[in-house]
Amino acid sequence: MFSVMKKLSWYFKEQWVRYILAILALTTSSLLFIIPPMIVGDIIDAIQTNQLSYQALAQATWLFVILLVVIYLLSFFWGHTLFGRAIFLERTLRSKLMHHFMKMTPSFYSRYRTGDLMARSTNDLRAVATTAGFGILTLIDSTVFMAFIIGVMFVVIDWKLTLAALIPLPVMALIMQKYGAKIHTRFMKAQALFSELNNNTLESIQGVRVIRAFTQEKQDEHRFNEKAEEVFQKNIAVAKLDALFEPTIKILVGLSYTIGLGYGAYLVIHGDITIGQLVTFNVYLGMLIWPMFAVGELINVMQRGNASLDRIENVLEQKADVKDPSKPIEVKAPENIVFQDLSFQYPETDAIDLKNINLEITKGETIGIVGMTGAGKTTLVKQLLREYPPAKEGKLFINRTPIEEIALKKTRGWIGYVPQDHILFSKTVRENIMFGHAEATEKDIQHILEAASLLEDIENLPQGLETLVGESGVTLSGGQKQRVSLARALIKNPEILILDDSLSAVDGKTEANIIKHLKQERAGKTTIIVAHRLSAVKHADQILVLEDGQIKEQGRHDELMLEHGWYYHQFLIQQMKGGETA
Repeated sequence: MFSVMKKLSWYFKEQWVRYILAILALTTSSLLFIIPPMIVGDIIDAIQTNQLSYQALAQATWLFVILLVVIYLLSFFWGHTLFGRAIFLERTLRSKLMHHFMKMTPSFYSRYRTGDLMARSTNDLRAVATTAGFGILTLIDSTVFMAFIIGVMFVVIDWKLTLAALIPLPVMALIMQKYGAKIHTRFMKAQALFSELNNNTLESIQGVRVIRAFTQEKQDEHRFNEKAEEVFQKNIAVAKLDALFEPTIKILVGLSYTIGLGYGAYLVIHGDITIGQLVTFNVYLGMLIWPMFAVGELINVMQRGNASLDRIENVLEQKADVKDPSKPIEVKAPENIVFQDLSFQYPETDAIDLKNINLEITKGETIGIVGMTGAGKTTLVKQLLREYPPAKEGKLFINRTPIEEIALKKTRGWIGYVPQDHILFSKTVRENIMFGHAEATEKDIQHILEAASLLEDIENLPQGLETLVGESGVTLSGGQKQRVSLARALIKNPEILILDDSLSAVDGKTEANIIKHLKQERAGKTTIIVAHRLSAVKHADQILVLEDGQIKEQGRHDELMLEHGWYYHQFLIQQMKGGETA
């Protein structure tokens, strides 16, 4: 049960001063809380023997007031410190998770779905924070506070009466242990199902237009309700165990009261204790109710926290497939890129996706990559992005240096990437474009809008550049999203620009205009264009035709046309269909 505390020892060591102060304040307030019942007992005995004076009553009253003020101040201090540190732990772990997510590669995100990661970053983090705050409180109250009360009952009142009244405690400890083990198992299952529900909800929201287009609203609602019902039932199973804690403790506390009153009355009759001591004893028994409840709460909170921390640590223990070299080699700028007999295979597949790629790119060249769907075009350009471990066979060099020996920040800093899936943030058009270059001036933005053929579109938007694009750019058309993504990459003015089928949603005239500007803007810089429309790569210095991960044809447009291969036939087909526009 206490393994969660051991797992969080790094945090308690880091915050040990604040936790020690909070525990001391909590312990002191608990100790002071034991004094008032003694005063009540003494007053009752004094009343019974007619020895209570006005001065003694006034002193007792003032002592009560002072104790209450001190207990209040101490309680405020430990509450603020203890729960403040718990919130700080939640923030620390959330930042740790976010930093970890940013380092992870695509293979990690293929194993963990978005909804699952969101569940671990919200519900599980909250459960761990509760352990570091409320868990510490219940730990102190169920041990130190309970020990204080039992010690005073044992020494000040009567040891025989105390032992008799505490007979139900071992029974309670045994029952609580069994409840705790079951709660851990059930809570883990509930959290796992909650992750699945998150995933399903996210997919439904992201795909709402497809769902409507195929009139699958009712079926999707039905699937959601089924999953929600499963989550509900699992949480009900946890709640049922939770519900057993309180009545179990109440029965055992009631049994303690019964023994205390019955045996205490017997001791009063025989003169072993006074009525005032019996009253004090029963007040202490009443004060024991919360520590006994705290035992149940402690087990509950610790088991939930332990289950949630295991889920969080499971994510944090995952290692990134691609790491920075221990001693990176400094390369100022990518003058030349060489693929040497490079073969590549995705970690989760058996097939080889790239086979014996040999390619040399000199700074300032434009490279066109074409081929059928699934030929390996995107896989080839992703070798430069370093999203996967280095190829097992062959090498990729930049300025004669293996790319894996150059710092990740450096290689990725050279690249401006426009992917097939155009990810826009829920911000304004301006903010999305400036994401590539935060210091860009208004003149820079206007220049890039012209280069990306976006000027007219921006003028037609309700608030121009200040128009909110909505989640994932929902308010923009496919072509507009592509061009905003292109503008975001162009404004960075990268050494290497990669366009991964980034002009597929624009018409031929717009594409021709963008290509024209690219020729001007990218003079002296390397540009790699992946495309299905051959008109987008016709001007390239080198054109690669990929088939099954291999380079089948390579050369300039005129050279490939003379070969009468795949490129030649595809170009003629597209020309007849109106695809030739540049």
